Amino acid sequence: MTLADDAIAWYHANARDLPWRQPDTTPWGVLVSEVMLQQTPVVRVEPAWRSWMTRWPDPAALAEDPPSEAIRMWGRLGYPRRAMRLHACAVAIVERHDGRVPDDLDQLLALPGVGTYTGRAVATFAYRQRHPVVDTNVRRVVCRVVEGKPDAGQATTTADLVAMEALLPEDAETAAVASIAFMELGAIVCTARSPKCVDCPFHAVCAWRLKGEPLPEGPSRKPQRYAGTDRQVRGLLLEVLRHTEGPVPRQRLDMVWTDEVQRARALSGLVEDGLVESLGEDFVLAGDGPKGDVQKLF
Repeated sequence: MTLADDAIAWYHANARDLPWRQPDTTPWGVLVSEVMLQQTPVVRVEPAWRSWMTRWPDPAALAEDPPSEAIRMWGRLGYPRRAMRLHACAVAIVERHDGRVPDDLDQLLALPGVGTYTGRAVATFAYRQRHPVVDTNVRRVVCRVVEGKPDAGQATTTADLVAMEALLPEDAETAAVASIAFMELGAIVCTARSPKCVDCPFHAVCAWRLKGEPLPEGPSRKPQRYAGTDRQVRGLLLEVLRHTEGPVPRQRLDMVWTDEVQRARALSGLVEDGLVESLGEDFVLAGDGPKGDVQKLF
């Protein structure tokens, strides 16, 4: 039995029942889930994904709407530029691929906002291809089991991709299942701060556990502060714009935050990021302006 075999057997017995893992999920559904899951817990993503897929079941449906509707639908998932990326991605898929999410990795990576992880994840999970799919969870599992270290770095490297590829079975379908199995293990068993080693299929062979080394002191990555940050102010400004019909005067936006300098900086950042359009002293979500001109994110 290989590590992949053990991971797959564990996955079949313990995997979470998530909607984007159902057999009838389209490649578009997989792509949407991967973008939503970036920096956002599954419990918050699941209802948002269902609502999104009900409204926009394919790229063409989203591409027909202005980006402002994607921002509104994104709600409070956080990091709303991801909504803009999905909209830009949908438009590109319609223009370049006749509305079908491409199955070629290079074509996936050429889509707006699709990076190394997302492109490989879609090719693997939607099209059952053999690619190393490496996120924080996978890096941690491989680092502990194979290298005997308590944690991996914060950014995926070429070495991480090579290490994961070496663990994949040659058969593409089996490799795809192995990829999601390693990821699931890192998410619910081999966690950063409270690993459940007794429940792990690698318990007997994990190099890190066998060395008896402790977890590193402190959190594996510094928690991000939210209260009082520009992110919070941006979110408050977007909340007003999402729930207001027509242009919003600056005076209305001035009411959401008392610090004038920080508020102006946050609003300017939203405009620069293409999430908001300035109409002089009034503001609208991207795509809601008279000409629908949107500053490009990419």
